[in-house]
Amino acid sequence: MKVLQIGLGSMGKRRVRNCLALGAKDIIGFDFREDRRNEAKDKYGIKTTDKLTDELLSERDVYIISTPPNHHLEYIQTAVKNKKPAFVEASVLKQGLEAVSKEAKEKNVLIAPSCTFRFFPPIKTIKEIVQSKKYGKICNFVYHMGQYLPDWHPWEDIRDFYVSKKETSATREMIPFELTWILDITGIPQEVSAFYGKTFNLGVDIDDVYSVNLRYKDFLGTLIVDVVSRFATRSLTLNLEKAQIRWNWEDRIIKLYEADSKRWIHYFEPEGQAESGYNKNIVEEMYVQEINAFLDSVKNKKPFPNTLDEDIKILTILEKSEQTNKGNKI
Repeated sequence: MKVLQIGLGSMGKRRVRNCLALGAKDIIGFDFREDRRNEAKDKYGIKTTDKLTDELLSERDVYIISTPPNHHLEYIQTAVKNKKPAFVEASVLKQGLEAVSKEAKEKNVLIAPSCTFRFFPPIKTIKEIVQSKKYGKICNFVYHMGQYLPDWHPWEDIRDFYVSKKETSATREMIPFELTWILDITGIPQEVSAFYGKTFNLGVDIDDVYSVNLRYKDFLGTLIVDVVSRFATRSLTLNLEKAQIRWNWEDRIIKLYEADSKRWIHYFEPEGQAESGYNKNIVEEMYVQEINAFLDSVKNKKPFPNTLDEDIKILTILEKSEQTNKGNKI
């Protein structure tokens, strides 16, 4: 399969690694920056270009879009125009997606938005436990994701990439990223509200903490995302009628308390490999599985686990939550 990798930044290089791990041999990487093109050529032995010619766009079988979020739409439009299946990284901007989703469906073009954590073993285990209904319905959950922004890409200044911009800030981006797997387990909430703001001087004008409250028909949830946590954390406490789930990615264990038997059951996570320079819990295997699912969807004409319409719903939740950043003073 002939792959066109659009963007050779951090995620673009990761997707090249994913494709190579899956045995892809014909990969061409596109990026305007010469240093990134040279790095990709030297590290991975792929061909690179700084021009997307009509010939190149036509002869590639699939596109993988790993640009900053504010450029996703234009490359999705390019994929639809050329009737090429495309994988696109996590979205944070909704404008234009409804129209391109409609056009993609009319032309029968697969657009596969990223849903990386749905491929993460602990998340898959948590989903299985909850949706088995063995322990009754969800009563409430609290999830916290935090990591100090300069630690995301230690090799570059945060002002040099999109996470330092208000609209595409790291905190704002991670809300839909996390909701993509959370709502796959819990379903869509009926109401949403949020507080968000700037609590730490990172040297850029972004909101560094979001606290989002989700109201469902008969349970509640809270999602907290920040980019000021000096120690990277992801932790979940989820209460069911007859059990409690606790997960902290540092422990690499899902702990399930069964109320009836009054015992703890431990689900141990498989070991994974993290790329040098990244947090040790950001394992490459889930990214490989995600790209494999995309390529499998293309080859075998079957649905990808996520859709543009699902992304639009989640981005709408983000926007609606931001409209509620108010409160009654005490």
